[in-house]
Amino acid sequence: MTTEVMPPAATSASRTPRQVWTRTRGIALAVAVLLAGAIVIALARSDAQRGSLDPRSTAPQGSRAIAELLADRQVSTRVVTTLEAARAAAAPDTTLLVAAPDLLTTRQQNLLRSATTASGGRTVLVAAGSSSVERLAPGVTADPATSLESTLEPRCDFPAARRAGAADTGGLRYTSTHLDADECYPSQRLASLIRVPAASGDGDTVVLGAPDILHNDRLGDHGNASLALQLLGSRPHLVWYLPSLSDVTTPDDERGFFDLLPSGWLWGTLQLFIAAALAALWRARRLGPLVPERLPVAIRASETVEGRARLYRAAGARDRAAAALRSTTRSRLAPLAGVPLAQAHTPEKLLPALSSHLHGDGRSLHALLFGPPPHDDAALIALADQLDALEREVRRP
Repeated sequence: MTTEVMPPAATSASRTPRQVWTRTRGIALAVAVLLAGAIVIALARSDAQRGSLDPRSTAPQGSRAIAELLADRQVSTRVVTTLEAARAAAAPDTTLLVAAPDLLTTRQQNLLRSATTASGGRTVLVAAGSSSVERLAPGVTADPATSLESTLEPRCDFPAARRAGAADTGGLRYTSTHLDADECYPSQRLASLIRVPAASGDGDTVVLGAPDILHNDRLGDHGNASLALQLLGSRPHLVWYLPSLSDVTTPDDERGFFDLLPSGWLWGTLQLFIAAALAALWRARRLGPLVPERLPVAIRASETVEGRARLYRAAGARDRAAAALRSTTRSRLAPLAGVPLAQAHTPEKLLPALSSHLHGDGRSLHALLFGPPPHDDAALIALADQLDALEREVRRP
């Protein structure tokens, strides 16, 4: 006999789509507002940063104006975005400007330094931090504190700085161990512009603490234009290196996600995992033996049987279902055949008593009560019918 499984009926606790929307529309609206705000901020920041220190850009933070002034003085400006192009351009008649030295990896900085050391040209580093200036300009160290003043006086013997006069060089400040270095535009006794001559030849390296003198909106202030023209126009060719994502990274520079995280984040994450593990152990500790509790509502036995049957069917556990049916049947037949309940699951005790009571074949009883599990659902249903028929026959007076 098969039982047709009916779909569960909707209860008063079921929520309609309208109720779900009413409860969640506030959260959905807040998420939408946050996403829209993030998109607007990202677009605004991308527009603000686009063309920063780019000689092709006419934006306030761009450098198109200085490129035009250099062109009037017969100085060609070429923009490159890869390390290989920048290294190949290093020559005695070329000024190489590195717009963002801190974006270069350690290996890229070392390769660039090896190409510019003996080139005989000029290398200009714009706002190089401590991680890059020590490799691109050995002997020069960046101070962690920036200058509090924007416009500074040269106060040095470097001809270009003396002719330009006051300029907006306030930013990062540097110290040098080179005795022949020109330290200009000091702020609190630390220079914001340093020129280090090459050990051999006419080349040199200029470290500029701030990019303001190259920006379109600041070029006309003070001596910014004069200083920029003298720094970038000392040679007939200017190569403007803008590091970008299209720059090919060598295999030694390939780093994973965890390599990019600061060490403090890794230690903090480890501590959080340890704290979570300790909290889990604390919450999972046994406080004593389990205490049975009465159910808040009464559940009919037929509903429990039907629920367990559905679980067995969903899991395909015919073996467990058959074992449950046979065990229950043996427990009910043993008292009827005069066998103690403790021996109801022992074939040597139960089967002889049932055979003498029914005058039947013991082998068929053994297959029915202790046989292998059914191979399909039809065999399971047949087993249930046979066990039911056996119990009715034993109960028959």
